[in-house]
Amino acid sequence: MGSEMVTESLAVAMIGSFSVWHWLIVLAVVLILFGGGGKIPRLMKDLGSGIQQFKKGMKEEGEATTAESRALEDDSRPLDSSTASAQENKKAVNG
Repeated sequence: MGSEMVTESLAVAMIGSFSVWHWLIVLAVVLILFGGGGKIPRLMKDLGSGIQQFKKGMKEEGEATTAESRALEDDSRPLDSSTASAQENKKAVNG
């Protein structure tokens, strides 16, 4: 009776001794086998295109910010006499 308890407790200890990493590896293998191998490359492709879109958006935002700062610089420049008279003429025409 004592040896049966030891054998039973060893079997329980072996099943319960898997760490989180063991279960993650088993889960990954099951997902690859039953999920299909084509899903992982598609996920990586989607991830790559998402990163490219993010970089493109950041670049466009930087260009827009640069254009806005140039426009602000143009507005803050002192006007010379020819530019001032041209703007006064526009104001007079537009009302």
